[in-house]
Amino acid sequence: MEKLMIRGGKPLQGTVQISGAKNSAVALIPVSILAESEVVLDNLPIISDVAVYSEILQELGAKVTRSEDVMRIDPSNLISKPMPNGKVKKLRASYYLMGAMLGRFGEATIGLPGGCNFEPRPIDQHIKGFEALGATVTNDHGSIRISAKELRGAKIYLDVSSVGATINIMLAASRAKGHTVIENAAKEPEIIDVATLLNAMGATIKGAGTETIRIEGVDKLHGCRHSIIPDRIQAGTYMIAAAATRGNVLIDNVIPKHMEALTAKLEEMGVEVIEMDESIRIIGAAHYSAVDVKALVYPGFATDLQSPMTTLLTQASGVSILTDYIYGTRFKHVPELTRMGANIRVEGRSAIVEGSKLSAAKVKASDLRAGAALVVAALTVEEGVTEITGVEYIDRGYDHLVENLSLLGAEVWRESEQS
Repeated sequence: MEKLMIRGGKPLQGTVQISGAKNSAVALIPVSILAESEVVLDNLPIISDVAVYSEILQELGAKVTRSEDVMRIDPSNLISKPMPNGKVKKLRASYYLMGAMLGRFGEATIGLPGGCNFEPRPIDQHIKGFEALGATVTNDHGSIRISAKELRGAKIYLDVSSVGATINIMLAASRAKGHTVIENAAKEPEIIDVATLLNAMGATIKGAGTETIRIEGVDKLHGCRHSIIPDRIQAGTYMIAAAATRGNVLIDNVIPKHMEALTAKLEEMGVEVIEMDESIRIIGAAHYSAVDVKALVYPGFATDLQSPMTTLLTQASGVSILTDYIYGTRFKHVPELTRMGANIRVEGRSAIVEGSKLSAAKVKASDLRAGAALVVAALTVEEGVTEITGVEYIDRGYDHLVENLSLLGAEVWRESEQS
C-alpha cells in the first residue's frame, strides 16, 4: 500500500488536462455488453475502476485490449455467468452489469456493489424499473438475481431522480420489446453520454438530459467508436485546488456548461473564473468571502464536489454552511480536516465551516472524494509535509494525480506505507 506525501504552500500554476469522465466510463463499459461486435472507447480515464471492469468483462468471455486511453471491447463471445462475489464487490458502479446482462441475456446475478463506503446506495429504483419491464427480481444470499422470459417496454416513474437507476433502465429497455418511458429521470451529463453511445450502437433513445426519456427497444445492437466526455468532477477538483492555493491554472479539455454551479460559487467567493470554449482559467485571490452551498441533483452543485469544496471554505473569511441533499452523511472527511486544524462541525446534513489556517498532519482518505478534500487541504499548508493514507480510494477517480500536480508546481510524491 502507498501513501501520498504533500509539501504545500505553493500556488498552483500552469495547465492541467482533464481525462474522460469516471462516472461515464463505469457505465459505458457495461454498455458494450449489449453489442454483438467490437466497441471502442476513447478518452478513457486510467483509473483503478476501469481496470477492474476490464477484468470483469474478460471473466465473462469478452476480449478486452487497452492502449493508454483507448479500450477495445469485443463482446461477441460473452457468456451469461453469475457474479455474486469477487471483483464486483470492488465497484460501486457494478450494478450497471444488472441492466446490461439483463438486456443481453435476459438474466443476471450480481453481488451487491462495493467501492467507497460513505453511504449505502439503495437500488430499489433499479429493481422497480426491472420489474416494470417484466423481470423477476430476488435477493439470493446477498446477490441480486434478475430474470425475464421477455422484456417489454413500460412507463416507469422514478420516485428519486437516480443516475444509476436511469442508466440501468436505459440499458435493459434498449433491448426490450416496445416503448419505454422513464419519468423523473436524472439529467446528468453522464446520462447523455450513455444515450449517445447506445444510439450510435443502433438504439433509439430520445430525451436524455431531460426529466423524460423515451426508448424504443431494438432486437440487436452493434459495435461502434465513442469518445467519453471530460470528467466534470476531476475538473471541478482542480478548479477548487487552484482557488485554494491562490493559484493561476488553466483547466483544459472541459465543458464549461457542466461546471456552471461550481463556477457560480467560486465567483461568489471572489475567485476569478474565465471560461473559454473547452477550457476554464482559475485565478485565485488573497481574500475569499464565506458562501453557503447546497449539493443537489444536476444541474445543481455536485455532491461529488462537496468534500473538496468543504476544504476551500476553510480558506474563506467568516462562516459558510455546506448542505448535502443527496448524501446526508457524506462528511467522513470532516474529522480528518479537523486534525489539520479546520474549524468544522456537522449538524445533520450540513457542515458549518469557519475560516481557519490548516497545518500538516497524518490523515486518512475514507473514500474517493474525501481523499480529494485532503489533497486540496494539504496543498494549502504552508509548513511541513502532510501524509495521506487510503490512496487506493483516490486512485479510483483521479488518474496521473501526482504527475498533474507536479506539473502545476506542487511538491507531491508517493511512498510505501511500510517505509
